[in-house]
Amino acid sequence: MNPFESDAALNMQGQYHSPNTHKYSVILPTYKERKNLPIIIWLLAKVFDENDIAWEVIVVDDNSPDGTQEVARQLAATYGEDKIVLKPRAGKLGLGTAYIHGLNFCTGDFVIIMDADLSHHPKFIPQFIRLITSTLSPAHGTARRPSPPMPGTAPGGVHGWDLKRKFVSRGANFLADTVLNPGVSDLTGSFRLYKIAALRHIITLTISRGYVFQMEMMVRARALGYTVGEVPITFVDRLFGESNLDAGEVVQQADMVFMFT
Repeated sequence: MNPFESDAALNMQGQYHSPNTHKYSVILPTYKERKNLPIIIWLLAKVFDENDIAWEVIVVDDNSPDGTQEVARQLAATYGEDKIVLKPRAGKLGLGTAYIHGLNFCTGDFVIIMDADLSHHPKFIPQFIRLITSTLSPAHGTARRPSPPMPGTAPGGVHGWDLKRKFVSRGANFLADTVLNPGVSDLTGSFRLYKIAALRHIITLTISRGYVFQMEMMVRARALGYTVGEVPITFVDRLFGESNLDAGEVVQQADMVFMFT
């Protein structure tokens, strides 16, 4: 069964349709996502259009050898170059710098960061928007079962992870929670919604440049006085391709924790 179609997952999104005058920019870093990119773009377009939300997707590709950039150009021709904005880079330069690069081209007043590999389903975006527009705080997607969850939602969850990935994620979160007390249930998550001014503020102070970038951004946000709201999501393993997370990134996660002690 597709975990996104489970009763719990379907109940998480809720129905909160209302006029929205803001524009939302999605920064989508890619590396070898040729097969996943058309699907995630279709899902994003569907969610935004069904909710009458102005949107754009900034595709930051790190010179993928599989033709991801050509697929992005075809998607721009289909959806419009104002909707799909390809901003490639010369090589694989890290997830953190991909966000920084993409932020330079955002024209929306809110920014969504998420993975392109279908681990993050766009159907949860309306709940992110509902939360951030009511609190003006960064909204953070969590699969760590916050308690109590948002009204009208079910707790989050993880599907399709092997034992190694569960161990790494839980270990990193346990270490960070114990040492830093960041006030969020899933520090390693990378499905987030920020007001663009808040993101620019946080990102200029963030030192890390790889996958640990998202952990540091959340710690920085809390240190700067931002209140971070949490939205329960279903996180699934990527549909096509292999994870870009390597052992070096795990070491960086531990280093980042002790950098703040």
